[in-house]
Amino acid sequence: MRHLKRTAKLGRTSEHRNAMLSNMVCSLILHKRIVTTLAKAKAARSVAEKMVTLGKSGTVHDRRLATARLHQADAVKILFGEIAPSQKDRKGGYTRIVKMGQRQGDACQEAILEWVDLTAVVPAAPAATPAVEKTDAPAS
Repeated sequence: MRHLKRTAKLGRTSEHRNAMLSNMVCSLILHKRIVTTLAKAKAARSVAEKMVTLGKSGTVHDRRLATARLHQADAVKILFGEIAPSQKDRKGGYTRIVKMGQRQGDACQEAILEWVDLTAVVPAAPAATPAVEKTDAPAS
C-alpha cells in the first residue's frame, strides 16, 4: 500500500527522477523560468523551494547540501548570491506554476515554473543593438 507516500514517481527510477529534478531546478535557477509538464513542475517546485530555504541561511554546510543535491556549482553560486537574498523577506512560496494548456503531440498539460519575485531576480533586457551596414569595399 502507498499510504502517505507523497513522492511523484513520474514513471522513472529514483536515480533518474532525482537527476531530472536537480537538472530542472538548475535550469530554473539559471534561466529564471522553465516550461515543462504540470506533473514535473509540481515535483520540481518542492525541490526548488527547499534549495531557496537552504540559500537563505547561507552557511557553508547549507551550500554543501545544495551542491550535493544540484551538482552544479554555478547554479549554487547564483542561488546563494542572487535568488535567496531577493527572497529573504518571504516565508515560503518562492515559485509559481502557471498552467499553459495541452501540448499538441500527446495532449499533456504544460506549465511554466517561475520565481514569484521575477522582476527582482531577472535582469533587464539588453538594449537592441543597431544593425551594422555592410559596405561593398573590397577586402585588402
